Amino acid sequence: MSTPEDVGAPRTEQVRSLARGLAVIRSFDAQRPQQTLADVARATGLTRAAARRFLLTLAEEGYVRTDGRLFTLTPRVLELGWSYLSAMGLPEIAAPHLERLVATVRESASVSVLDGDPHTGYDVVYVARVPTSRIMTVTITIGTRFPAWATSMGRVLLAALPPATLDSYLGALEPAALTAHTVSTPEQLRTELDRVRADGHCVVDQELEAGLRSVAVPVHDRAGRVVAAANVSTHASRNDADGLRADILPELRACAAAIEADLRAAG
Repeated sequence: MSTPEDVGAPRTEQVRSLARGLAVIRSFDAQRPQQTLADVARATGLTRAAARRFLLTLAEEGYVRTDGRLFTLTPRVLELGWSYLSAMGLPEIAAPHLERLVATVRESASVSVLDGDPHTGYDVVYVARVPTSRIMTVTITIGTRFPAWATSMGRVLLAALPPATLDSYLGALEPAALTAHTVSTPEQLRTELDRVRADGHCVVDQELEAGLRSVAVPVHDRAGRVVAAANVSTHASRNDADGLRADILPELRACAAAIEADLRAAG
C-alpha cells in the first residue's frame, strides 16, 4: 500500500523499495517460518525501522500476520508464485503425465525450471510434483529450490545453457560437498554436463542427499528449446544407477515426450 512519501518518491527509490519488500518476504523459509522484527532486519540487512515499515505494509496487504512480536507469512504469498505458474501453463500440462508415470514406476516424479543467473548462481524450482513415499529429509513441494549443480534436473538444465553463459556460471561457482559423493569442483561438473548433453539424460547418485538417486531428462518447447526438466527420484536401496537407466529412464522419456506434445498443442 502506498504511503504519501512513496507517491512522490523518485522511480529508482520505488524500485529499491520493491526489492527490499521482496527481500523481506524471501527472508522467511523452512528454517525461519516465524521471525521477530530484529530477525528480519538481520536477515535482510535493513534497519529495524525499515524492516518494520515493510512488515507492517505486508501485513496490511495480507501477506504477513503478526501477534505483536512474531511475524509469519500468510498463504496469500502463494498468489505471487501462482501468477507465474498459471501464465506458464506447464504445471497443469505436466501433472497428469507425472501421475501416470508415478503409477507405472511407483516412485516420485517432478518437473522443475531453472532460476537465477551465472553470477549469483542457478537453482532448480519445482513447478509440478507427484510424490509417493517420502525419501528425503527435506519435504519437497511446489516452489522448493535446490542448487542446480547438485541435482539431476539442474544438470539437465545447466547442460542446455549457451556456452558463454555456462562458462560464466562455472567460473563463479564454488560447489560444496553436500555428501561424500558430491561433485565438488567446477571442472568435474563441466565433465558431468558434457556427458549429460551427449546422453540426453542425467543420473545423480547420492550427491544431493545420501540414499537419494534420481534420473532426469529435458523438456523442450515447440521451438526445441529446453524449458524444463522432468525427473524420477528413488531411494538407493530400491534402485541402483543401472536400474534407473534400464527400467525407469524409458518411462521418463515417454512422459517428457507426452508433456512436450501437449506444450506444442497448447502453443
